Amino acid sequence: MPHFVVDCSQGILQIHDEESIIARLHRVASSSGLFEEADIKVRVRPFGIHAVGGGREDFIHTFAWIMQGRSVEQRAALSKAIVSELAEMFPMLPRIAANIAEFEQTTYFNRAMI
Repeated sequence: MPHFVVDCSQGILQIHDEESIIARLHRVASSSGLFEEADIKVRVRPFGIHAVGGGREDFIHTFAWIMQGRSVEQRAALSKAIVSELAEMFPMLPRIAANIAEFEQTTYFNRAMI
C-alpha cells in the first residue's frame, strides 16, 4: 500500500519511458510524507487502442489507492503533486489527471496478515 496505477496512451512512451514515469511518481509519493517508501507501488498501463473525446488524443490518468486515514487536504495535495510532476514531464499533453481513492482498513487483507 499505496498503489499508483498510471493509465496512458501508448504514444506518450515515445517521450518518456515507463521506468522514468515510475521513478518520478515514486519520488512524488515518497516526498509527500504520507507513506513508507518501501510500501509504494507504481505501475504503468499503456493502451494502444483508446478514445478520448471520440478521437485518438494522448492522455495520462493516475489512479491511486491508499489506506484510509489521510485528510481530504492531504489527498488533494497528493493529486496536485502527481499532476504537476506529469505536466512537467509532458508539457505539451493537455489531458493529465489523477484521483485518490481509499481502501477501507477493516476490509483490506493481504498475505502478510494470514
